Amino acid sequence: MKQHPQWLRWAVELQALAQAGLEYGHDKFDLERYERIRNISAEIMSQYTDIPIEKVKDLFCNESGYQTPKLETRAAIIQDEKILLVQESDGLWSLPGGWADVDITVAENTVKEVREESGLDVVPRLVVALQDQHRHNRPMNAYGVCKVLVLCELLGGSFQPNLETLDSQWFTLDKLPPLSTGKITREQIRLCYDAYHAEHWTTQLD
Repeated sequence: MKQHPQWLRWAVELQALAQAGLEYGHDKFDLERYERIRNISAEIMSQYTDIPIEKVKDLFCNESGYQTPKLETRAAIIQDEKILLVQESDGLWSLPGGWADVDITVAENTVKEVREESGLDVVPRLVVALQDQHRHNRPMNAYGVCKVLVLCELLGGSFQPNLETLDSQWFTLDKLPPLSTGKITREQIRLCYDAYHAEHWTTQLD
């Protein structure tokens, strides 16, 4: 399990403290200081990653309210020892999934993302794991992410052209294509296989 580097822990904590101060503070001079602290956290993040400062500020400094992780769902669909992967616009592959929408449940979001990215209809059956993305995936994001890996049952459907993915195919665990490791890794896919084969599975929790 990967550990957060110290600079990342500092940057995230500074951002969260500054955001809380901006939400609940009232003194205009304190608000200016909180704004500067949040900008410093974005500068730290940009300095130690390949993310341009403008993008970091867009992702890291535009939220309000108490800071919480973003929620991302990834669907594992396994048939005949093969797992379904979708090809991203950069040519890399991932489990179908994405950010959880605010007006639907995790299960509903999982179904929606699979349909949008692969054209398949599924039923979520099991939460394989709830993971802190920074502990498992690279490159890192400029914010905390809770990744929900969901084992799904296939109902039917076929790939349909869409704006998010180029293709979908079935792969065996020993012949996976180049992965979009910020979204999914070989170890996470193997974990989904373990859950698929288990008689009784306990959801893995970071």
